Amino acid sequence: MRSKLNSLLVVAKNPIPGLTKTRLCPPLSFSQAASLYSCFLCDTLDNMRKVPGVQRIIGFLPESAQRDFQQLAPDMRLMCQRGDSLGMRLNHLLTEVLTTGSPRAVVINSDSPTLPVEYMIQAFEQLADVDVVLGPTEDGGYYLIGLKQPQPHLLLQVQMSTENVLADTLALAADSKLTVSQLPTWYDVDTIDDLYKLAGEISAMTTNPIAKATRNWLSQEDWRRLPD
Repeated sequence: MRSKLNSLLVVAKNPIPGLTKTRLCPPLSFSQAASLYSCFLCDTLDNMRKVPGVQRIIGFLPESAQRDFQQLAPDMRLMCQRGDSLGMRLNHLLTEVLTTGSPRAVVINSDSPTLPVEYMIQAFEQLADVDVVLGPTEDGGYYLIGLKQPQPHLLLQVQMSTENVLADTLALAADSKLTVSQLPTWYDVDTIDDLYKLAGEISAMTTNPIAKATRNWLSQEDWRRLPD
């Protein structure tokens, strides 16, 4: 499928208890963690819909979940992730859209339901002047990477899910003389401490509340850590 639109992608997985957000367990049960991730994903998709002038794509796993994602977001294109590692899967998604007509491509995670829409918009804008855009996370990784040409080495030569992902990616880009822009730092929700931070952020929103599905889940579920 060819498209001359810029592409905004999200990496997503089917929320299966015992396989989804397990670093939150305990204190969450496997069922709670999967349910919470479903809310993260719904809120992320809603944020993507606020980015103008792009084709919106869900890079999903597993392949058997295609019908579930079609029902979840019938307005979005679906692409099954391909590859044995996260780096391989990201490279596949970005290369596919960039080689089939998209001038710029940005991929985000589905673990940051309050990620400001402005950061996604800025990523596309900044790609007009640089080769790579990165959105750093507080744990040393990134929540977003944007390209306008395939750059396989930035994804395949970095060991993902470590505290050095951002630094290693920046070093590879510098070695290749690629120009890089960095967005403001944000955070993933991977641990229970991250979840407490998210809950505090959401509860402090008094105007223009976002992350409605996550907000509702946090207000209804008995999820907080018991006192020692």
